[in-house]
Amino acid sequence: AGTALAEAIPGDSLGFNIKGVSVKDIKRGFVTSDAKNDPARECNNFTAQIVILNHPGQIRAGYTPILDCHTARVTCKFSELKAKIDRRTGKVTEENPQFVKNGDSALVVITPTMPICVEVFSKYPPLGRFIVRDMKQTVAVGVIKAVDKKM
Repeated sequence: AGTALAEAIPGDSLGFNIKGVSVKDIKRGFVTSDAKNDPARECNNFTAQIVILNHPGQIRAGYTPILDCHTARVTCKFSELKAKIDRRTGKVTEENPQFVKNGDSALVVITPTMPICVEVFSKYPPLGRFIVRDMKQTVAVGVIKAVDKKM
């Protein structure tokens, strides 16, 4: 019912069929990729730079909000607060902070509680940016700097 395309590039939204795969087998957040060239994989965790936009208190290691990345929506744990970062210069202002709050930018290690496929923002931007949601509102936004992929 659509237009045939010769190719699609990262970020394009399209529909297609795969022989032997039922539409019932496909779930929200699934990612397709070239199996022979940097295949998409589930991650163990990832390191991201976040900016806290709207949180009433302090965010500490162990915080477990909902993360929306591409079409995926997964509960994730902030397993480590690595550093507070100056938003303008990108320089580290505090190593291993106890907490972050509104207006802070930080480097954090995030561990998903369910399978999710994410990528480094500089390589695949649509799979490397996300929003953090809690209490039915956007708490923070972030970009992924490194991914520990499952093999």
